[in-house]
Amino acid sequence: MKQVALLAVSTLLLAAPAFSKQAITHEDLWLMPRVGPALVSPDGRQAIVPVTEPAYDPAQQRVDLWLLDVANQAAPRRLTHTLAPETTPAWSADSKRIAFATQRDGDSVAQIYVLDLAAGGEARRISSMTSAARNPQFSPDGLAVLFVSQVDTTSETDRTARGKSTARVFDGFPIRFWDKWLGPNQLRVFYQSLDTPEARDLLAGSTLVQSPGYGGRSGEASDEIDATFSPDGQSVLFVASQNRHLGASQFTNTNLYRVSVLGGEPERLTGVAGTGATDNYSRPRFSPDGLHLLAAVEPRTDRVYNATRLDVFRASGQFLRRLEAPNGASIGAFDVGADNHTVFLSIEGAGQEQIWQQPLAGGTAKPLTQVPRGTYSNLSVARGGKQAVLLAGYESASVPAEIVRIDPKRGSHETLSRFSTDRAAKLDLPELVPFWHEHAGRPIHSLLVKPAGFDPARRYPVFALIHGGPHIMWRDQFFLRWNYHLLAGKDRVLILTNYRGSTGFGEAFAQAIQNDPLIGPAEDINTAVDAALKQFDFLDGSRQCAGGASYGGHLSNWLQASTTRYRCLVSHAGLINLESQWTTSDSVYGREANMGGPAFKDRTLWDQQNPIRRVEQFKTPVLVTIGELDYRVPINNTLEYWSMLKRQGIESRLIVFPDENHWILKGENSRFFYREVDSWLNRWLGPQPSAR
Repeated sequence: MKQVALLAVSTLLLAAPAFSKQAITHEDLWLMPRVGPALVSPDGRQAIVPVTEPAYDPAQQRVDLWLLDVANQAAPRRLTHTLAPETTPAWSADSKRIAFATQRDGDSVAQIYVLDLAAGGEARRISSMTSAARNPQFSPDGLAVLFVSQVDTTSETDRTARGKSTARVFDGFPIRFWDKWLGPNQLRVFYQSLDTPEARDLLAGSTLVQSPGYGGRSGEASDEIDATFSPDGQSVLFVASQNRHLGASQFTNTNLYRVSVLGGEPERLTGVAGTGATDNYSRPRFSPDGLHLLAAVEPRTDRVYNATRLDVFRASGQFLRRLEAPNGASIGAFDVGADNHTVFLSIEGAGQEQIWQQPLAGGTAKPLTQVPRGTYSNLSVARGGKQAVLLAGYESASVPAEIVRIDPKRGSHETLSRFSTDRAAKLDLPELVPFWHEHAGRPIHSLLVKPAGFDPARRYPVFALIHGGPHIMWRDQFFLRWNYHLLAGKDRVLILTNYRGSTGFGEAFAQAIQNDPLIGPAEDINTAVDAALKQFDFLDGSRQCAGGASYGGHLSNWLQASTTRYRCLVSHAGLINLESQWTTSDSVYGREANMGGPAFKDRTLWDQQNPIRRVEQFKTPVLVTIGELDYRVPINNTLEYWSMLKRQGIESRLIVFPDENHWILKGENSRFFYREVDSWLNRWLGPQPSAR
């Protein structure tokens, strides 16, 4: 009997898998190490990468710099060991030193530090700024760095007149950005010799910074000034705006400028004199031999969205040619290889981002990688050596980002890091399933996300998750804020549709949302769900919900106003009133242009596609969430929506995060948000998949 029992146990052990993968939890997601952009050394032998070790308590979270061996013969090595984050690293030209920004003990704000990798020892602070410093770059000779920091431009007259008042006073525009009220601080470019204690403000006293329209490039969280040394180290190339103050009434742009390392009046290299909007430039960089200057450019047309191209100049600033991606695609990261003839590019397409190459002299771009799944990001190219060395981040919805080395000859890659790979291997993260359908004469791309423990014999409810932007795309990536598999859980299937307006499908497709901001994209989403129901017999068409954030929230609110097909909706940071969003957001003119003109001149489209004009059609229960510090989609739109939901007696739930902005970024808030969304979907879709 005992032998029979042992035999039975042995049989079970042999039949069982080596281990059972688990559904992802918020703890799995949040505490997974996050790998930042790798920066390869000029000689192509090493790379620096910031790695975040997250914690629910922000005081315990850390971001350290790690050193990677590009030949993959040695394990990654931690270079810094502090709780204060080290960010925006840069290499010296001889590949022996790095500079980075951090706030160490005794620093009141972030400063620039230099670490000598060859000599070893501790990093040395070289700046003494009163405002945070960031984005350092070494001069070609390694004797100086440039960086950006803010300068308080409040006049003594204004300071005296204001006294002890806390009032904010404005005479111009804009007044807010993402989650901050803008004040008198200006972003400037500084030059710091490594053997002197004082940094030089290269723009101090210039006409440019005294103009009301001066500002940097709009980044995800703040203004940015993209700056780089000239090959001889005697000047700095940077981008800045001279018409930012007109952002309520026209398009704005940033131009390329050159200024001496001694300071003085910058020379404008692109655009025209005055404040008219022209092509928008960013990210200038020189070829390794110093003969050519490249910069990303978005042409100025009557369209809100225009795909990014590359302009090529002589080092003097003389324009030579414009490089474009095939099929109207937009160029992402770029750099010139060590041969000084090849430009390496990242280009979006159909839910992925691949690496391409194109001759600097012009010609057709050709794909370098064609991986069937996943996406590359943050391309970094070695600027020295005899062969091309390309590094990038690589991830998919099933594999968190790691650093890889791309083989230009084979089009494949080798993984250089495993910060999160082993943890993710224990989780049940099914690969995404792409599918297409046609609507209104356009092919529409979608991705289907299966739940953990997927059983094809079951029928699952559908959650149509809508991306924001709108000029981004759902891609095969490991997403933190709207993690596909955490939302799918064990009990539902997600449909991710790249509706018209999405990038990655050509410039014309992304522009198709102009003058049709809500109706057309919503139809793309609804018909994508219909197509999925026909194609995948494990979907239960009687149980559907939809939702999204930002522009996805806008579209969720339009679904509220235009259909009752969904059992429930989720709306984070979504507009309900096109007009009040136009007049209160920190981003103004693009909304007017997207509607064909201001509401006070022609109300047709403003009324036709405005959810608030259809309150009587509101029927669907909705979970509404907002960050109180969100100035991109200010809370007034949420309050308007909530009042009308209560006016119509619609079952709904409102969650306001007082310490969050447009995104829910704090760990405990994120955990609570995911829990509330899961509970809401379970309530209306049911927690268990039904049998066929």
